[in-house]
Amino acid sequence: YDRWLVALSRGGADATVVREWDLPSRSFVTDGFVLVEAKQDVSWIDRDAIWVGTDAGPGSLTDSGYPRTVRRWARGTALADAPVVIEGSPSDVLVVVERDDTPGFVRDIATRVIDFYTAERRLIGADGRSTPIEVPDSAEVRLVREHLLVELREAWAVGGRTWPAGALLAIGLDAFLAGDRSFEPLYEPTPTSSLAAIVPTRTRIVLDILDDVRHRLEVRIPGPGGWRAEPFPGVPGMASVAVRAVDADGSDDCFLTVTDWVTPSSLFLARPGEPPALLRRLPDAFDASGHEIVQRFATSADGTRVPYFLVRPRDLVADGRAPTLLYGYGGFEVALTPAYNPMVGHAWLAAGGVYAVANLRGGGEYGPTWHSGAVKAGRRHVHEDLAAVADDLVATGVTSPGRLGVMGRSNGGLLVGNAITLLPDRFGAAVCEVPLLDMRRYHRLLAGASWMAEYGDPDDPDEWAFIRTWSPYHNVPAGTPCPPTIILTSTRDDRVHPGHARKMAARMRELGHEVRYFEQLEGGHPGAADNRALSTTRALAWWFLRERLIG
Repeated sequence: YDRWLVALSRGGADATVVREWDLPSRSFVTDGFVLVEAKQDVSWIDRDAIWVGTDAGPGSLTDSGYPRTVRRWARGTALADAPVVIEGSPSDVLVVVERDDTPGFVRDIATRVIDFYTAERRLIGADGRSTPIEVPDSAEVRLVREHLLVELREAWAVGGRTWPAGALLAIGLDAFLAGDRSFEPLYEPTPTSSLAAIVPTRTRIVLDILDDVRHRLEVRIPGPGGWRAEPFPGVPGMASVAVRAVDADGSDDCFLTVTDWVTPSSLFLARPGEPPALLRRLPDAFDASGHEIVQRFATSADGTRVPYFLVRPRDLVADGRAPTLLYGYGGFEVALTPAYNPMVGHAWLAAGGVYAVANLRGGGEYGPTWHSGAVKAGRRHVHEDLAAVADDLVATGVTSPGRLGVMGRSNGGLLVGNAITLLPDRFGAAVCEVPLLDMRRYHRLLAGASWMAEYGDPDDPDEWAFIRTWSPYHNVPAGTPCPPTIILTSTRDDRVHPGHARKMAARMRELGHEVRYFEQLEGGHPGAADNRALSTTRALAWWFLRERLIG
């Protein structure tokens, strides 16, 4: 572990330059592995060879701009001479090969990502031949020592049983490759729970489970008679918990990082059979002593129960006067769980604001079915869920439409774009960051083609018919006023093209809507390249909200 492959980004972009770094001498390696700027992926094979997926010339990238081929590159040879080991098609998202260097179980896994939610996986042998791992393309696959773990996104009939979407199955890898399909279930979802993370340690697996968007940890331990379950005590109910193995090859100890909306991150050491021990806690960045966290549920247009978190003063009077910010995302199976945010604390909570976070469909809060019901034509459910939460905030006396703001970034920026065009009467201000907004052309801009499994194909007339109904750029109203809006983006965003933001701002101004616009020259998709730039964009956003909603 004395050599690193260091990826350096220009202005925060996804594209990077890769250079080899020698740790003992603290210098870049003369004649080491060097890759010019591209969206790329690398993985060590051994000290003198790496797997490389990069822009190797015409035909080496997918339509999404990611590597279409992976080469085995040996030290001292030209990249152009490195043999191609796996190749995808132009319509794929990308291909990648990674080495699992677990002692005793060293192997190389090739993944051909067909779209955002489907992939083919193969084991690459020492002779270069590949063996397919024959599970559903929509499933997630983990190789953990001698075990094959399969997390299902769709129901799967195999081995005489039908396993539900969201289940986690286990089997011995060698037995599976020999034809055995007698899987054991390590986890099966319930109507309110889903699997958030799988964390292997030396002899066990820790499961991070969300139950009504609250973390619960459980342990699974393999043995001669199969897998057995054990509890993982000492985890708080309203907090987010991130689990990491201390040394997955050498012990069963785990680090736990625990936080919530008003509590800074705390680091715990958890050993089997012992309660977690606090190692360190970050200092408070703002005074949250007068605030509390509550979880509520709104009812969407089709009767679906939609959870949301509310961070509010303990003595809040339900008179509809509290300035309130509603944050949402609703896509790509991403779950929004509690997280400490000093900027929210300083800029909003300390000024008397209420902060709400909506767990909309399209996210991963309740597993793959919570997501899949809101893709493509089902995306209208995301906007209906947002409307339901906004209405519930008003109906319960927290706020009123004129004092309710909405904020989101990236896919959440698309959500905000639809909030101001489809739901303009529900909000008094909007912050739209690094957004997708022109859904007629998104798939032709940068990485956009990789998201068609989420949004649909605008070139297909049937799919454009429903995309058109929630393409914000095409739905800016001419007669109805949109809420005052600020749009923030980055020139160096090479994931979501800044053209989305530019066009939307121009269109809104053309039709007489109040819109402010700011574009950082650098920052990539995060929107800011360093803390100075981040403080600028955050100050603009929060001052705008305070000006509009607090006064």
